[in-house]
Amino acid sequence: MSSKSRARKSWHEKLHNPPEGLPKVVEVPPSWEKRMGGRKVLVPTPLMADEVIRTVRKGKLITTGQIRERLAKKFKADSTCPLTLGIFLRIISEAAEEDRQAGKKQITPYWRVVKDDGSLNPKYPDGTESHAELLKKEGHKITTSKGKKAPKVKDFEKALV
Repeated sequence: MSSKSRARKSWHEKLHNPPEGLPKVVEVPPSWEKRMGGRKVLVPTPLMADEVIRTVRKGKLITTGQIRERLAKKFKADSTCPLTLGIFLRIISEAAEEDRQAGKKQITPYWRVVKDDGSLNPKYPDGTESHAELLKKEGHKITTSKGKKAPKVKDFEKALV
């Protein structure tokens, strides 16, 4: 069967069917330590990150760094892989939007996840504009800057879990 004839997985299938062998804690080479946040790095599953995000109440925020810390602590790792978490946040957000399109009311509140500096994620469905609108509905103020910098949640630190 060629790759062109295979049906694409839905975002939900990607969320619920992680790559084989995950989660796992791996030891990274010393040259990667600084970039990965330590020597022992957790490679989680998308559902593990989804579970953390679902605990964030309306009006509150969590950073990607906080998610990485929580997951790593649970597995006694130094850190959680930032690359896979970024990919999984995209999967989680797209699966949540599939749920919304299907009429579900309780979806994963992915919009409550901001980058470590409070900036919005351009890789979420419909980009930073949609991310900003969802946050504004929950009472957050969004600031924009000139240039290519992503918008940020004003005083985001006050809303962190």
